[in-house]
Amino acid sequence: MFYIVHGSDNFAIIDCCMSEDDRSGIVKELKSKSAGKGISRFISTHPDDDHISGLFYLHQQMDLLNFYCVKNEATKEDETGDFNQYCELRNDSKRAFYLFRGCSRRWMNEDDEERKNSGVSILWPITDSELHREALRQAKEGDSPNNISPIVKYSLIGGATIIWMGDLESTFMNEVKDEVRMDATDILFAPHHGRDSGTVPTRWLEQMNPKLIIIGEAPAMHLNYYVGYNTITQNSAGDITFDCLPGQTHVYVSDPDYSVDFLDEEYMPDAYGKYIGTLKVKD
Repeated sequence: MFYIVHGSDNFAIIDCCMSEDDRSGIVKELKSKSAGKGISRFISTHPDDDHISGLFYLHQQMDLLNFYCVKNEATKEDETGDFNQYCELRNDSKRAFYLFRGCSRRWMNEDDEERKNSGVSILWPITDSELHREALRQAKEGDSPNNISPIVKYSLIGGATIIWMGDLESTFMNEVKDEVRMDATDILFAPHHGRDSGTVPTRWLEQMNPKLIIIGEAPAMHLNYYVGYNTITQNSAGDITFDCLPGQTHVYVSDPDYSVDFLDEEYMPDAYGKYIGTLKVKD
């Protein structure tokens, strides 16, 4: 679960993974961080339980007026309240906005006289791709929805570019790698929680040339540690906060004992957890 406090009049949440034990505190934080923002949006990569857990509660508490997802008809053999909530929002013509490469929307990536955009753009899916259509068909039949995940890019003018890839799987990414040219990236959230099964194709890594890869919270035995790249592993670091500014991003973690040796030292106070260094995002 991620959120972006945009410099413009926007607030974005990407995916949802809350338990009954922590959901009250998380939603309290989300409400506090989004207070005063005119536009809030929820971006759902795909409806697996660990990406929509707590969605019913979140919608109850925050009334998700703008629900962004890939257009799909995913089904589940064992439906949950959170999955039913996903389907309700996904199928709501007044709340849902469907993501595809190059899509545009007011205040997502278009300005007007009322407010600036949020710097969010979509690199995948290509809706007429046969491989994407097959992933949609499999999800509709109740198979894994991992490969309906979009590739979401956030860019701060003069600052960091960050990419999320949901739970795209290695086999699928290797099949579509020639259909998408990736953009230069400062921070990449490794797909499928950093598992070997979600290893990013070499071609895409070379195109993105990420300065930092975030590896998720999958069991260590299943992780790909992306040798040759600077990484932060959430299993060790805990919650991560990126304070994105022109030319640099200050990095904070919730584990007070965590440290890395590849970030610059700017001697920032521990404002959002433990400060572990600064990523220079423009050469």
